[in-house]
Order: sequence, then structure tokens, then C-alpha cells
Amino acid sequence: MTDAVEIEVDDRLVRVSNPDRVYFPERGWTKLDLVEYYLAVGDGIVNALFERPCMLHRFPKGLAGDKVHQKRVPHGAPPWLETVRLTFPRYDRTADELCVTELAAVVWAVQMSTVEFHPWNSRRADPEKPDEWRIDLDPGPDCDFATVQRVAAVAHEVLDELGAVGFPKTSGGSGLHVYVRIPPEHGFTEVRRAALAFAREVERRTDEATTTWWRKDRDPSQVFIDYNQNARDHTIAAAYSVRGVPDGRVSTPITWDEVPDVDPRDFTLETVPPRFARLGDLHAGIDDAVFDLAPLLEWADRDGVDVDDDVGE
Repeated sequence: MTDAVEIEVDDRLVRVSNPDRVYFPERGWTKLDLVEYYLAVGDGIVNALFERPCMLHRFPKGLAGDKVHQKRVPHGAPPWLETVRLTFPRYDRTADELCVTELAAVVWAVQMSTVEFHPWNSRRADPEKPDEWRIDLDPGPDCDFATVQRVAAVAHEVLDELGAVGFPKTSGGSGLHVYVRIPPEHGFTEVRRAALAFAREVERRTDEATTTWWRKDRDPSQVFIDYNQNARDHTIAAAYSVRGVPDGRVSTPITWDEVPDVDPRDFTLETVPPRFARLGDLHAGIDDAVFDLAPLLEWADRDGVDVDDDVGE
């Protein structure tokens, strides 16, 4: 077994130890395979993570071992690695989280056994003001993916009526995500109010969607529109993040035209690089499509929408 290799990433040299360690036993994919995947989709993963506080989902022994959720960058990180300090008033603590500004930081994180990248929906310039509204279509235990696809079509219809441009992606699991760029002018509570107002409008248009928060109260055959993914310190896998599942599935940007026929199982750390080489980053234009939340906040006021401030952190 090779002890270590050095990977040149732009003007950085990142040492990767145990490159032959198998991370995905079902497919035989190694730590080095994971590094090479992220290098292949470099522009996309950096765009998804750029200047966002980022939680790392680490698998020090590969998928056969335990998963570690890590907020803090450990001591001994290279001096060029960038971080952002976050405060957690409920626990009276701070955390210096990874803040990706270059591809070498992603490779460093993989060297630290990171498989999944879970960024905040705000950036380090003002972590308390999200610039990304996230629509998470989360199927219940008795809900098939075709139902998720139909609910996504309704969400797309509502977005079009609002004049908002949504950027869809597979979750890397059994759901779909849609991201909308917003101006960083509102706190987490207001963004969640807007997200819930939108979710309720989708719920009104289809009996296959629900906004019921408590799992025990939901119809398991419905899609839960998880507006609380917009709460403070709630994160979901980034675009182009590999997921810690046996088949090495990737949370992959797709077009709206692909939504009706897409199969999330088709997107893995093996298949996404050639797709990326062919199509480029389908979320590359997200910063140019900023949507003002004002209409949704008007809906929230009209409907008396309120959200629980305790969900964040």
C-alpha cells in the first residue's frame, strides 16, 4: 500500500496519505479516486462552496467505519487554508469552519477523510444573511421518486410565476433540491418564512406535497417540502458533493428538462466527471439570477406564516 502521494492543485501541493484506502467497499473506490473525482469537477464544487462556512462529513475508515460531523478545522491545518468564525449563542461557543476559496482546500478536506461537503446558505461576508434559498423535496418512506418529480414540476411552475430562476439538483439520496439565489438582505427567520410561504403554495396545488413538520403527523406517501433547511446552521450536501452511500452517489446539478426522466442512481463519482466535462457546471449562472423575496414575504404576511426561532443552531 502506498503511504502517501503529493497532489499538485494550482500553486499548492497537498499531501494525501493512505491513497489506496478503500472508501467505497461496494465499488472498490479509494481515497485517491475521491480526490480525482473532486479535481475533475473542480470548478463546480468550488462554485458551490465558495466563501461559505462548511461542515465536513468525514469517514476516517471509509464507509465501513463511523461518520464524523466536523465543524471546526483542526489544529495543524496548512496556513493558506481559509476559515470563517461562527458563533453559537445557545452553546456559548464559536467554531472556525472551513471556507473554501480554492480547489486545494477541497483536496485538503478529502485528505482529512471528508466525503461530503455541507455548506451554509450564507457567505462569510455576513454569515447571518443567507444569499441562497433552498427548496428541499424530501420523500416520505412510502413515497416513490416519480412523486418527487411531479412535485418538482409544481414547484417549477410556482417559481416561473414568481419570476424566480431555480437551479435543480439531485440530493444524492432519494430527493431533489432546488436553489434560488437571493440578495443577502434578510435573516434566517425571514428566509424561512418566505420558504414556508412558497412551500404552502405548492402544497395547495398538489395533494402529493406537505409542509407538516412533525414526521409522525405526515402522510408517508407525500413529499415533505423541508423549508427548515433554510434555518441557521442547517446544511445539505453541496452541488457536486459525493454522498456517503455505498454506490458513491453524487448530488448533481440537472436541467429542468431532465427532471421528469432523471434517475439519481445514474450520478456517481465515476459517471459525473465525464458529464461535467461535457456539460460544464449547470449551476454556473446562479449568481446572475438573483430573486427578491418581497413577493414571498407578502404571501407570508397574507397567510399569517410564522416559524419557530428555535429550529436554528
